[in-house]
Amino acid sequence: MTRMFVDAWDPSYGSSYEGADGGDGPAASSSAQVDVNVEVPAAEWAPVDVSASARVPDVVFLVDGVRRNDAGLWTDEEDGSSYAGLAASYAAGVVRCDLANGVAELAGARVARGLFTASPSATDVQAGSVRYEVHRITGAGEASKLPAAVQGPLTALEIDISSAARDGGSDGADLLIVDGPLRNRRQLPRTIGYVKTHQKHYLPAAQEAVVPRLRPGQRTPVFQIGTVWGGWSWYLRLPGSSGAPWSGVVRVECSPDLTPDQAIELAEVSGVTLPRFASSAYKDPRAPQNLMPIAGLERRLRSMLGDARVLHRALALATVRTR
Repeated sequence: MTRMFVDAWDPSYGSSYEGADGGDGPAASSSAQVDVNVEVPAAEWAPVDVSASARVPDVVFLVDGVRRNDAGLWTDEEDGSSYAGLAASYAAGVVRCDLANGVAELAGARVARGLFTASPSATDVQAGSVRYEVHRITGAGEASKLPAAVQGPLTALEIDISSAARDGGSDGADLLIVDGPLRNRRQLPRTIGYVKTHQKHYLPAAQEAVVPRLRPGQRTPVFQIGTVWGGWSWYLRLPGSSGAPWSGVVRVECSPDLTPDQAIELAEVSGVTLPRFASSAYKDPRAPQNLMPIAGLERRLRSMLGDARVLHRALALATVRTR
């Protein structure tokens, strides 16, 4: 008998799992070399329960960033060439959760704005009281490729604000959770990347079949992804899922610079930490994957970006003065 489930994840955000064959736009299998023999031999893969000895961090930091495209721009050069540009606002923030005392607070937040273009003559734009700093990109700077250029400065802002917010201790008493893949944040100590949606098949079929069998709080064994941004990774199911095969499943990753034992230790820590922050469907359209502190942080950061209509008008007036 066929069973059907309604996922708590709001479909307006896309699908939390896009890796099934068929449907519209299924994810492709990753071409990365994957080692599934890290924690246990491939043939022994099974759901892993959280160890009773897993230590809950005293303090958890959760970092996230938001971005918004404020206006598209064009520059006409003296030689007759033209370049597309993008004025964007972005912000990063950190929530500090003191689990021992049950206290959460905003540990820091910062807004930045940039003008992204390949134009050799473009300069900073002063739009009213707001300055858009030029970020010169390489290549032709096609308009469709400009939004991706914002990610680098946003990631750098997240790294700066994370480093400033952390206590800086080396006793392993804290944990930093990055919303999204680690990418070039893998040098941060005691840090895991938290991936909410699944757009690639990483595991062989036999090991991937373990993921739908996970119960809330269980994880897969640790495996290794051999790409330039790869590292150690595992899947974990959060509480509050609908019961659908991949509902409430997230992929967690940590730095490839760690030893296998260190990666497994972080996997255990994630199992006792992440379920504490799982959201509820009646509160969040991306439940349970969108962690509660992250949801609140996103709302705060978006409010800090300012009124998009006011900024668009200020940019229009500023560019008129350059003609």
